[in-house]
Amino acid sequence: MTEAPAEGHHAAHTWQEARQRAFDCAAPIPPGPVPLRSALGRTLAADALAVQDMPHYASSAMDGWAVNGSGPWILSEPGQRLAPHQASPIVTGGLIPPGAKAVLRSESGVMTTDDDGLPVLALGGTAKPGEPRNGQHIRKAAEEAAAGEVLLTAGTVLNPAHIALAALAGLDQVEVLGKPLVRFLLTGSEVVEQGVPLPGQVRDTFGPQLGAVVELLGGIAGEQLRVGDNYEEWISALQDIEPPLDHLTADDPYQETEPPADVVITTGGTGRSGTDHFRRAVADLGGRLLIDGIAMRPGHPAVLAELPDGRFVLGLPGNPLAAMMALLTVGAPLLAALGHRQLGGVGEVPCGAMIDADPGRTRLMPFKLVYGLASPAQHTGPGMMRGLAGADGIMVVPPHGVQLGELVPAFALPWGKPLPAPKSAEDKPRKAPARQAKKAPSGPVDWSALDA
Repeated sequence: MTEAPAEGHHAAHTWQEARQRAFDCAAPIPPGPVPLRSALGRTLAADALAVQDMPHYASSAMDGWAVNGSGPWILSEPGQRLAPHQASPIVTGGLIPPGAKAVLRSESGVMTTDDDGLPVLALGGTAKPGEPRNGQHIRKAAEEAAAGEVLLTAGTVLNPAHIALAALAGLDQVEVLGKPLVRFLLTGSEVVEQGVPLPGQVRDTFGPQLGAVVELLGGIAGEQLRVGDNYEEWISALQDIEPPLDHLTADDPYQETEPPADVVITTGGTGRSGTDHFRRAVADLGGRLLIDGIAMRPGHPAVLAELPDGRFVLGLPGNPLAAMMALLTVGAPLLAALGHRQLGGVGEVPCGAMIDADPGRTRLMPFKLVYGLASPAQHTGPGMMRGLAGADGIMVVPPHGVQLGELVPAFALPWGKPLPAPKSAEDKPRKAPARQAKKAPSGPVDWSALDA
């Protein structure tokens, strides 16, 4: 599969223009409620308030007996109002009965008999003088929070402890910032999902990875649908991309109709051959193209469109590395805009090789950091993934090329570490005395042998 543009076709956008356009074309998704089980990692759009007192009733902090007054105590049935010198059994978390003043721990009480031979509860075991004090071992109502109190403020990114706190507060759902739901239309009749492909077949590289990358970019990975290469399947899939709901159970209290996708990502079909249907399908659905090709490689056939129903459709090239570069160039800014986030920054790294000019096209090159220099990775053809799998980031090589040691724009991978900050003049080591200086090597340095 070649990535050369068809004769007469001009990629309308530079790499920088494509990123900015993908970010500018989308408005943030409005906030909305989500059930607690779906709220992990989401950002609160409004303060979360306690629906009720926490705890909402006075309870025992120990196994033992709820007691009224001093002992010995006559035993009463659990749950009944206690008169002075009465007690009733209670367990940790149990409701404190009316009239109870304290809880006597099970280790501090013994069952005995009074002068008349009737059973009574008395102090014993590990009991200390004066035990139990008034209110001892009782968890008071509203001890943690009162009804209406702010527990989590807007802007909080919810972690598991936040979710548990919201549940304790009586909440079933929370109001969060919008986050784009992404569904996938994977194409190609030659694609196999498991095993070793035969000649003429290829393994599916998109199904196992795209959802995970979308999640890292701030989206919600939805359903995947696989279709063949004929136009009827394409247009039908784009019309009916919503997933079936028969996997939801009738007794699920959170059962909901799944919302429509905010973004549909397609793979393949963005070229201009007879089997590439992206543009025709978008046109027949009444959509419009926002980005139609980018002056970059790999990934220049990337296409971004918007359908009349508001869905964005991102067409990725069929080659895996080309598709990933297109996703990071166009998909990342689009998802950021929809998800209330800023356009990701582009840093700089010193280049560890001389890269020739390629007039008119930006090149995205996976690189490895070798002694602080960005060395272009090996195995980075459009259909390869080995170079990207071991990369530390992506260099954005301008059309005029890069000299050895020159700072070149670069960005980190969604799953990788942040790029190191270039050293300032103050950070550079002082020059050694002349007698200790070693002769620097002349000519360009070949780092390729260190790229393994």
